[in-house]
Amino acid sequence: MGRMARSCVQSLLKLANSGIGMVGIAMILYALWMIRDWQRHMDHTSSPFVGPDTPPPWFMYTSLGLGVTFCVITCSGHIAAETANGCCLGCYVVFVFLLLMLEGAVTADVFLNNNWERDFPVDPSENFKEFKDFVRMNFEMCKWIGLSVVCVQGLSMLLAMILKALGPYCERCNDSDDEYIPDRVPLLKNYVHQPYVVGDPIYGSTSNSWNVRINDKANR
Repeated sequence: MGRMARSCVQSLLKLANSGIGMVGIAMILYALWMIRDWQRHMDHTSSPFVGPDTPPPWFMYTSLGLGVTFCVITCSGHIAAETANGCCLGCYVVFVFLLLMLEGAVTADVFLNNNWERDFPVDPSENFKEFKDFVRMNFEMCKWIGLSVVCVQGLSMLLAMILKALGPYCERCNDSDDEYIPDRVPLLKNYVHQPYVVGDPIYGSTSNSWNVRINDKANR
């Protein structure tokens, strides 16, 4: 029963973790599209900056960094789910928790601060402005997508903690102990067990020698 429960938790953790990976891949593709579009609008220059005083297009590179972070967390989550190692699961929980804290801080700043746009630097590519306009026009859809991502991350943390509480497979511990059996077998084979025989003492030789002595004395 415990083995079946552990397998189910591992499968659910991998499934929830795959959702985080899909979000990361989507962010990477979106960031690459923005970088390509930004470079296309430049006047045949290899640098992503228009001039020395122009700020860098931070939004596209931030999206790319977040997408890579999501994918790295997904890989670590799959490794932790497959091995069921306590250290790997603990690191995975910490990574997801830090990511949730970052998302919560940005969300709180946007909803509680009326001048939240001043907290972000100017984006020369205007991709950030287009992203804001898209979110405002499709607020309901974006809200549900954001809530779904947060729920998946929270579910991943919960499943990782449950799997850590269940512990690794007991069979793996037994397999590790069986690895040392061949090293002990030759010592047992070289040892020859000598059985002990328990029985009544034999008095035949003693009585015969005593009779011989009595006969010698009588003949004398």
